[in-house]
Amino acid sequence: MSADEEKQFDEMLRRALQGHSEPVPADFTERMLRQIREAQEQRILSRVVLQERLSLAGCIVLGIAVVVVVMFFPDIAVSLTEQLRGFISKVNQGIEVVRYDWQFYMVFVGLFGLAVYSLVDLLVGES
Repeated sequence: MSADEEKQFDEMLRRALQGHSEPVPADFTERMLRQIREAQEQRILSRVVLQERLSLAGCIVLGIAVVVVVMFFPDIAVSLTEQLRGFISKVNQGIEVVRYDWQFYMVFVGLFGLAVYSLVDLLVGES
C-alpha cells in the first residue's frame, strides 16, 4: 500500500471514528488493512485467471482455424506450407551469417537490451 493510500485511509478512518461512540477494538485498523490487501490480491488473481482463460481460448480457436483451413482450403494450406519452408530456409541462412560474427552480434544485443531497459526504466519509473 502506498503512502498516499495510507494517508487517505487514515483520514477516512479518523473521520469515521470521530462520529463513533462505541469503543473500537485495538486491531481494527490491522483487520481493515488486511481486508483491503485481500481485495487487491483477489482483483489481481481474477485478472490472471481471465488472461489464462483468454490464452486457452485463443489456442483452441487457432487450432480449430488451422484444421478448418487444411480440410476445406487445401490450396491455401499448401501455399502457407511453402511459405513456411521459405521462412525456415531464411532462418537457416541467418544462423549461418551469425555463426561467423557471433561476438559482434552478442555485444550489439547486449547494448540494445541495455538501451531498451534504460528507456523502460525512464518511462515507467517506480510504478
